[in-house]
Amino acid sequence: MKEGAKHFSGLEESVINNIDATSELSETTRTSLGPNGMNKMVVNRHEKTFVTSDSATIVKEVDVVHPAAKMLCIAAEQQEVESGDGTNFVLTFSGALLKNAKSLINNGLYPSDIISGYSKAVDFAQAEIEKLSATSVEDIYQVSQVSHVMRAVISSKQHLYAEFLANLISEACIATLPPKSATQRPFVVENIRVCKVLGSGITDSRIVKGLVLTRDVAGSIRSANNAKVAVLATGIDIGKTETKGNVVLSSAKDLLDFSKGEEESIEQVVKAISDVGVKVVVSGGNISDIAMHYLERYGMLVFKTSSKFELQRICRATGANPLVRLGAPTAEELGSCTYVGVEEIGSTRVTIFRQAADESQVSTIIIRGATNNRMDDVERAIDDGVNMFKGMTRDNRYVAGGGSAEMELSVRLTKFADSCSGLEQHAIRKYGESFEVIARTIAENNGFNATEVVSNLRISHQKGNQNDGVDVRDVVVGKEKEGEEKAEHVADMKETGVFDHLLSKSTAIKLATEAAVTILRIDHIIMAKEAGGPRLPPQGARDSD
Repeated sequence: MKEGAKHFSGLEESVINNIDATSELSETTRTSLGPNGMNKMVVNRHEKTFVTSDSATIVKEVDVVHPAAKMLCIAAEQQEVESGDGTNFVLTFSGALLKNAKSLINNGLYPSDIISGYSKAVDFAQAEIEKLSATSVEDIYQVSQVSHVMRAVISSKQHLYAEFLANLISEACIATLPPKSATQRPFVVENIRVCKVLGSGITDSRIVKGLVLTRDVAGSIRSANNAKVAVLATGIDIGKTETKGNVVLSSAKDLLDFSKGEEESIEQVVKAISDVGVKVVVSGGNISDIAMHYLERYGMLVFKTSSKFELQRICRATGANPLVRLGAPTAEELGSCTYVGVEEIGSTRVTIFRQAADESQVSTIIIRGATNNRMDDVERAIDDGVNMFKGMTRDNRYVAGGGSAEMELSVRLTKFADSCSGLEQHAIRKYGESFEVIARTIAENNGFNATEVVSNLRISHQKGNQNDGVDVRDVVVGKEKEGEEKAEHVADMKETGVFDHLLSKSTAIKLATEAAVTILRIDHIIMAKEAGGPRLPPQGARDSD
């Protein structure tokens, strides 16, 4: 091979080296798990600062160099794509699996025996978690039922505002669903928009059934009610030829006639649009001054945007089809909106496309906050809640949270390992022990004695209390519990109202195990010499789209 390439082989150099690298990553994100998880300050390659406890954002913005650690990042990113939540679980659980595999390797087990045991264990865990359903959402149109199970997801990011945000997100998601009697259409995450307005506090956030954009209208007409909407993907201006042409004017009269011809042409276009009843015009390009004059004369509100993504969202909110020609839209191309107007929130002017309750396919959550970082973190919590609602429409079952489902799986896997023969039983037992890391981490992040809490929790589950988990209420709420019969910091999560989505949990277990098994299969690392040549200049920051 080319001079300068590096080789790593054997258990010590490749397998143990990979496990140590992935353990460092999982230990970094582990302290962010649970309602009292700590935030991380991440400065990415574009020197943008993120202050968050969201593991998906952390692994996305941090440049991970080690190839084995990158595999864990890919698994976490796939969990985010699949379920929208549970990325920290994937990183923490896979890190625990690899850490326990290291102890087995040091005791003489070969990686193939560990992989075989882990494969049997994950199949057993997938079958058992289906039996642990603690509750289900019977009616997704009921805000109280949806917010009840959503509260735990929001609490892991914003526990002080979990109740408020859960109700807000539930109401926004339900508003985009069709009426029960109508033909069912799938829930689309893109239909829940977020508009961030600096100032005030989180509790001043609210919902608008429609679309809110943080920009002003182009003209002097500020509002329109029960309006027909025309969306033009092109600008409103005189068409220009692709080839260069010259116009010879011999007198002042010719100049006036030429200008008058342009004005008449624009007026005909604007009049044709007005004649079909259009009150609101949305333009995706430039609007000439003369066009603006006639649009004002015919009493049309004009909104201009240069973003094709905003144009698509306006079309979705109003039901319009974008026109790529300059002229009057047909009835099928027109959209409609109950109210379009400019409002001032704090010191920021926003344009609102508000629809009637039964016609709204898009809902916007207006976030208020003291700093941009604070609002960004709330937006991530909202994104988790919206994705959880999407998962709810696919599978409405939930398991008890707070490390309860993981501890129950750990107890059942230990019994399963006792019934197995051969060296695989050691790997299955370690796989079961790896589930304890969730309860241990929640306890550590809340300042409890983790060893004592996990021990009490295991004893409780061995007695048959499969919904018992780590109770953090006295820390989060600041009140001591009274009349508790259970051990300290242990409570029934079904009664407490802490739930995890069953499908999301099942997917996370599968992805974490696959990532760990893939890393354990590597017995030789070959790293080619880094290519020479000049470095590319750093890319500038981009918008969220």
